[in-house]
Amino acid sequence: MRIQLYLFAGLADRLGGSTVTVELPGEQATAGELKRWLAERNPNAASLIEASFVAKNQAYAEDVEPIGEGDELALIPPVSGGGGAVDGSDDAAEALASVERRYEVTYDPLDVEAVTRKVICPEHGATLTFCGTTREYTDGKRTTLLMYDGYIPMAVKTLAQIGAEIADRWSGAQTAITHRLGRVEIGEISVIIAVSTARRADCYEASRYAIERLKQIVPIWKKEVWEDGSEWQGSQLGPWDPTAAPKTS
Repeated sequence: MRIQLYLFAGLADRLGGSTVTVELPGEQATAGELKRWLAERNPNAASLIEASFVAKNQAYAEDVEPIGEGDELALIPPVSGGGGAVDGSDDAAEALASVERRYEVTYDPLDVEAVTRKVICPEHGATLTFCGTTREYTDGKRTTLLMYDGYIPMAVKTLAQIGAEIADRWSGAQTAITHRLGRVEIGEISVIIAVSTARRADCYEASRYAIERLKQIVPIWKKEVWEDGSEWQGSQLGPWDPTAAPKTS
C-alpha cells in the first residue's frame, strides 16, 4: 500500500521534508502500524513519532483506526502548549459560512477589533478578547522571535470544534478565534480569542477553556528562536492526547 504522509514542525525537520511517501506491506494497515513502520526506519525520531497522532481526513485517529490509499494522512506531533449536519438551503449555507469566518488561520498580522466584532451581539452583556503575544524573556532566556507552522485545514476545523464545545457548555456563547502562522516578532500577536456571553463569569470561564483546549487539539506548532539556537515546542501539559475528552472544570 502506497500512501503520502504530511509532516509538520519537528517531524518535518527530522524526516527531511513536509511530505514522505510510505510503502506499507499488504493492502490494509492501521494508524498504529504506520507509526511503527516510520519509527523502525527513523530511529532518530522514534520517540517523537510514538508521541504523535495520525490524522485521517483531518481528524485525529486512534492507533487501531484503519487507513487506506484514498485517505488524506498526516502525522501530528504534540502541539504547542504554552456540530451537527447542515442541510443544503441558502439559510443553512449562510449560517455555515458565518461560522467558518469566525475561525481563521493566517500568515497576516492580526486585527483585535476585527476578531472581536465577530462575537458582539445584542443578547450578550459580556465580551472578552484574549491576545497571545511573543514575550522576549522566559526564565531568563531571551527569545528573538517565534515561528509558527500549522496543518491549516485541520486547524480551522478544530478551532470551530472548540467554538461548538463552548456553545454547548455556556448556552448561546459566541466564539471567534484567529491564529497566525509564520514569523511573529517580539510584542506581536500570535492568537486572538474573542468570546461573548450573557454574563461576565461565563465569559471568563469560556475564554480560559478556549485557550487550554487550543493547546490540546489544534495542530499548530511553535518554534522558539533564541540568540544561540531554536527549538520546536511540544506539549507542555504532560502526556499529550488530543482524543481525550475535554475537562469538565
